[in-house]
Amino acid sequence: MKIEGLHENFDNKPEADIPETLPLLPVRDIVVFPYMILPLYVGREASIKAVNEALAGNRMMLLVAQKDQSVDEPGPNDLYSIGTVVSVLRMMKMQDDRIKILVQGLTKAEISEFVNKAPFLKVKAKQLSEDEEKSGEKPTLKSEALMRTVREQTSRVIDLGKMISPDLLMVADGLDLPGKLADLVASNLGLKAEDAQSVLETKSPIDRLMKVSDFLSKEIQLLTIQEKIQSQVQDELSKSQKDYYLREQMKQIQKELGDTDVLMAEINELREKIDKAGTACHSPDGPTRASTLSPRPRL
Repeated sequence: MKIEGLHENFDNKPEADIPETLPLLPVRDIVVFPYMILPLYVGREASIKAVNEALAGNRMMLLVAQKDQSVDEPGPNDLYSIGTVVSVLRMMKMQDDRIKILVQGLTKAEISEFVNKAPFLKVKAKQLSEDEEKSGEKPTLKSEALMRTVREQTSRVIDLGKMISPDLLMVADGLDLPGKLADLVASNLGLKAEDAQSVLETKSPIDRLMKVSDFLSKEIQLLTIQEKIQSQVQDELSKSQKDYYLREQMKQIQKELGDTDVLMAEINELREKIDKAGTACHSPDGPTRASTLSPRPRL
């Protein structure tokens, strides 16, 4: 299964009347959160049958992440127990026998029993509701401070170059519940599947938001180090380019003044001639007029 894109609709929670049993769709390398709207490519035969079962009924199914992405035909032991109930909004058949579906996350749910294992997985699931949504209580100072911190951290990772749409901040600013903010940020942060699953399974909204804040803090550290390394590499590259430019300049100057090797050869030859002349001057058989030679020049 491949994810193509991601969109959020966190302002209004879709109404969900979860049926007693649901077809189950195992997903690789992604954890789906409530309120998310995203397209998925489905290619496994059992998964396509599960989608068709949902479309023939109430269009709902349970999406659960695999523990091991390399397993082609996952069974109950290969799946996490908590996932997200989704509504299949659209389905389109592809030319390569896969199907493309557009799903919307509705609510978290926990598998209580596997009803079928073939020709596709079908389960009974218990809906996991948010306490904060039922209570209607206003956020505390602690939760407000934590939400502000997470918004600032999210803005920081975007400034550092994380590939997240800036529109995320506008959506985040409109949320007043810690659990919703945690799910929104976690679904866009590009977490590893096991890390995203740990967020999904954390029931307390405050604890979930604190976990997201920890992931953001780690991401900021990584991006800061990455930025520093890139700056150092750029400095080294600039130095190398400068050195290369200076070497080329020296070559050009030498070319304009003449071949240095030839010039030095001529100087050495002149020195040898002078040395020979000086030796002849002190020889008993040498001409005395050689003594009138000037001292050897200092070259």
